[in-house]
Amino acid sequence: MECKVRWGNGGDDGMSFIAETGSKHIVAMDGAVEGGGHNLAPRPMELVLAGTGGCTAYDVVLILKRGRQNISGCEVSLKAERAETDPKVFTRIHFHFTLKGKNLQAEAVGRAIKLSAEKYCSASIMLGKTAKITHDWEIIPD
Repeated sequence: MECKVRWGNGGDDGMSFIAETGSKHIVAMDGAVEGGGHNLAPRPMELVLAGTGGCTAYDVVLILKRGRQNISGCEVSLKAERAETDPKVFTRIHFHFTLKGKNLQAEAVGRAIKLSAEKYCSASIMLGKTAKITHDWEIIPD
């Protein structure tokens, strides 16, 4: 896996960066105004959190589909706390899954979330080295 990140402002005093991923996609990042940025894009740590949510949601949907569950929607909300001092690593992350489907089985949903958390989601397993990670979920019938 590869990624190239470049300072996006061509030498001015802003703090925006452009990342080009190995799959040739572009992601913008910026800092808060008080940190010298222009608040034009997500912070890098917000993208770490978003990527973690995407990683686990991907796993959960795939596991449920493979288990022949009739899933029609998946949303995961993440709330994180960071350390007060540098390095300001994540110290707590809570994942709340909202799953939609017809006759989704609670046991299958719980199993999918557990498998993602313990075996498949590289991002959340990595962040679990510094953060206490918790999960809950709800099912909304179609």
